[in-house]
Amino acid sequence: QVQLVESGGGLVQAGGSLRLSCAASGRTFSSYFVGWFRQPPGKEREFVAAISWGGGTTYYADSVKGRFTITRNNAVTTVYLQMNSLKPEDTAVYFCAARTGSTNYRVPSEYRSWGQGTQVTVSA
Repeated sequence: QVQLVESGGGLVQAGGSLRLSCAASGRTFSSYFVGWFRQPPGKEREFVAAISWGGGTTYYADSVKGRFTITRNNAVTTVYLQMNSLKPEDTAVYFCAARTGSTNYRVPSEYRSWGQGTQVTVSA
């Protein structure tokens, strides 16, 4: 099972940018499908973006499409989430998660490995 550690969260003004990183342990990282999720205060965890094993296919929630970009570098076992044009409603704890399959990729319970999360706060 892969271990995941997120970083890069912080406080930013609306319209600003942040880049989150998800560093993974394990030599088999390229065999994992990786997703980013977020959990706003008092709400359920929700899908943000996902990327296939080789990085050739990406998926986005409608709410972030055109503003967020997910990429991965398997050589350094890291997945990134570039977040631009941030809005106050993007405020949440952001988690990365990994799994071996890709069906139902929007569903948190389909992922086996999770990081501890990183806080993103966007001020108006």
